[in-house]
Amino acid sequence: MFGNILIWFVIIPILMMAGLGVCRNSSMNAIRAVMTVGSAALMVLGIWLTVDFLSLRAAGNDAEMLFMGSWLWYAPLNIHLAVGVDGISVLMLLLSCVIVFAGTFASWKISPLPKNFFLWFCLLSTGVFGFFISIDMFTMFMFYEVALIPMYLLIGVWGTGRKEYSAMKLTLMLMGGSAFLMLGLLGIFWHSAPELSNCTWNILEISHNSEIDPSWQRMLFCFTFVGFGVLGAMFPFHTWSPDGHACAPTAVSMLHAGVLMKLGGYGCFRIAIFLLPQAANELAWIFIVLTGISIVYGAFSACVQTDLKYINAYSSVSHCGMVLFAILMLNTTAMTGAILQMLSHGLMTALFFALIGMIYGRTHTRDIRQMGGLMKIMPYLGVCYMIAGFASLGLPGLSGFVAEMTIFFGSFQDADTFHRVFVIAATCSIVITAVYILRVVGKLLLGPVQDEHHLALTDATWFERLSTVTLILCIAGIGCFPNWINETIQHSFSPIIAAIQAAAL
Repeated sequence: MFGNILIWFVIIPILMMAGLGVCRNSSMNAIRAVMTVGSAALMVLGIWLTVDFLSLRAAGNDAEMLFMGSWLWYAPLNIHLAVGVDGISVLMLLLSCVIVFAGTFASWKISPLPKNFFLWFCLLSTGVFGFFISIDMFTMFMFYEVALIPMYLLIGVWGTGRKEYSAMKLTLMLMGGSAFLMLGLLGIFWHSAPELSNCTWNILEISHNSEIDPSWQRMLFCFTFVGFGVLGAMFPFHTWSPDGHACAPTAVSMLHAGVLMKLGGYGCFRIAIFLLPQAANELAWIFIVLTGISIVYGAFSACVQTDLKYINAYSSVSHCGMVLFAILMLNTTAMTGAILQMLSHGLMTALFFALIGMIYGRTHTRDIRQMGGLMKIMPYLGVCYMIAGFASLGLPGLSGFVAEMTIFFGSFQDADTFHRVFVIAATCSIVITAVYILRVVGKLLLGPVQDEHHLALTDATWFERLSTVTLILCIAGIGCFPNWINETIQHSFSPIIAAIQAAAL
């Protein structure tokens, strides 16, 4: 087991928790050392996995999943700790590593109880990594729940504002989505084989050997897509997201918006679309309507907010809606755009939340009406915020442009009138995004200083610069060199598209 590289994505966060367990709450240097070494090790592991994966693909290894391993866990229900990755999983793991690393330095001065904070932060990371490496639906669901549970305490204890209300709302709504998801996964398991003793949780085995009745597929598709869609902030199940983001501490907002919400899109892609292709063909239009509303509604809602975190939270509803919207188009180009958007949104929203946390830590307000002229006072943070804003509105050379252009081009090509109407409506969100981004930049960074006390504020420290530079380099890297991402995921869509086309016949 320990010889499989994927297992170490779960082992390292567990070792980090063990290291934190022997530290005292007052020993900030020891706590920071454990988190720095652990997050750096995850970064190295993520880069190593990506390079190794690309090398195997370049050498002609076209297997559906690489680095596979399976160990029996609970024989009566045929549950295995089964792991494996394709190009999409590799990129999601790399994204998670980057944000955990950046989030560690963004929380360098977290208080109170820094040890406890980082323990729950590592548990959240464990769930995220475990979810992306799992190819057994039961273990995937288990890690999914492990990733959700710490959110309640991380927001309720270390958050700001109406933190108890937001933590409870987030937990109840996501657990409600988990109930739908559990019903869907149990249904897929029970229909994976004629005999209960032969039923399997393994995603690859189900996709290759099972033919689920179309009537059951329709119901199970709704359960699984809604279950994952709740975490992806799909309308009308999105209301937990703005409150949760607004009250969460900086690193939790970064990991939550940057990675945790991607579990929703990844799950819809890996489970709902891949295992239930006939229902996906028949029912995709319903969810295209809902995700189309998410895109436009989220953008308009961001325009009327005055709290920086709420602006970014509603922006996330809009951008995550694009991910689900593109997946539902059921073609390779749009799905490629969905993966690019998951990466782009993960990085730029993590950068946004990191910068908002840094600005709030200095000004003690997130209300843009009470701030102004910050570019003169803290130019480094101001420039970083402008870069994040430009990425969000899709400036060429940054990740947002590549992702959104691929989504809209792929969604419009070979589409009927119904789909093209919704694509055009979704495209209008680009203009709305430009409105609220430029409005915030103008009020926050430019113009006269609103509060004379802000003149004494300092610019970013070395650990804040390390966090932001890491994210900015990744955003620019994707925007300028997107081809390596296409090479990473090009084989991942083949079995899914084949299943969708076969179901459409």
